[in-house]
Amino acid sequence: MSMFLQQCPSLFTFSSSTSSFLTQISVKSTVLCCLSSSPLTVVNGNTERRSSNRNEIRLGLPSKGRMAVDTLDLLKDCQLSVRQVNPRQYVAEIPQLSNMEVWFQRPKDIVRKLLSGDLDLGIVGLDTVTEYGQGSDDLIIVHDALEYGECRLSLAIPKYGIFENVSSMKDLAQMPQWTVERPLRVATGFTYLGPKFMKENGLKYVTFSTADGALEAAPAMGIADAILDLVSSGTTLRENNLKEIEGGVVLESQAVLVASRKSLIHRKGALDATHEILERLEAHLRAFGQFTVTANMRGSSAEEVAERVLTQPSLSGLQGPTISPVFRKCDGRVAADYYAIVICVPKKALYKSVQQLRAIGGSGVLISPLTYIFDEETPRWPKLLSKLGL
Repeated sequence: MSMFLQQCPSLFTFSSSTSSFLTQISVKSTVLCCLSSSPLTVVNGNTERRSSNRNEIRLGLPSKGRMAVDTLDLLKDCQLSVRQVNPRQYVAEIPQLSNMEVWFQRPKDIVRKLLSGDLDLGIVGLDTVTEYGQGSDDLIIVHDALEYGECRLSLAIPKYGIFENVSSMKDLAQMPQWTVERPLRVATGFTYLGPKFMKENGLKYVTFSTADGALEAAPAMGIADAILDLVSSGTTLRENNLKEIEGGVVLESQAVLVASRKSLIHRKGALDATHEILERLEAHLRAFGQFTVTANMRGSSAEEVAERVLTQPSLSGLQGPTISPVFRKCDGRVAADYYAIVICVPKKALYKSVQQLRAIGGSGVLISPLTYIFDEETPRWPKLLSKLGL
């Protein structure tokens, strides 16, 4: 215990709701507040690291909730539909990816099993990776913005009482109320990120308690002074007379694709499968909200039409307009006095682009949504190889 206090001089303790909300836990669990980055996995209180000799590549996906539904929808949109023969089973497959097994798990278990070697890839929230990965070098974020599951891990305090005029983490840390005998009480499920964040913000006297269910009720019940929890819109906080404060956001989170470094380097086929998944994800996400706009325009040459098109700010496309001749039969001969313009336009600029095309002589405007935009190489791929030292 003395060694622990030397490493973590601030007062960080934890309570659990197993039998009662404020039952003190053991010193072994208290070590969670240390800022270690051990890659070991905790299984039933024991640390272990397993090395699997299996040949299959395993992808972990959330088993329940909105995150699970959105993940399956994204994979389906990328032509990577998950086929589950029996909905009660926790294992499935993606037919487009040979030798790939899909395992449905709780998000925190996905991270733990990536660390233990039982999974090779996973899709979870960044908050889950950070909390349960605890800085492990073996976890690599392959794609950091899958554009769903957006939320933030934030500290919230009451709007009333001693907190009425508190508007920042600095104000909170300078409150004279917090002492060894009367520390700030925080209810949270983030027992790694919570103590780390408080220490970084100069709060020396803090105790943490965990509870199942809605944490927003804890301050009103008098069993906590503040909560540290995931926030989406903030509506639930406001309805419970709680407020976020300046500097109180621990991290911004959304769904990410995460992998085991060891698996990508050593497991046969894992890196190639990751490349394909990454390319499909990037191509689909880049195309989301983009539209192909095609129009005909009379002109003397492709260059002359291009000059007219490029005078309009919304018609430049990804790299520039594609212009090609439109052949038609006129007076018994084939002529190319019209040209087809093809550009890529974001949804928010769609109507403005149509107006600009009409203004310079465009007609017969056709619009269709894009499904994929493949680059010469997905930008995140060389970054991944660099992280792996390949």
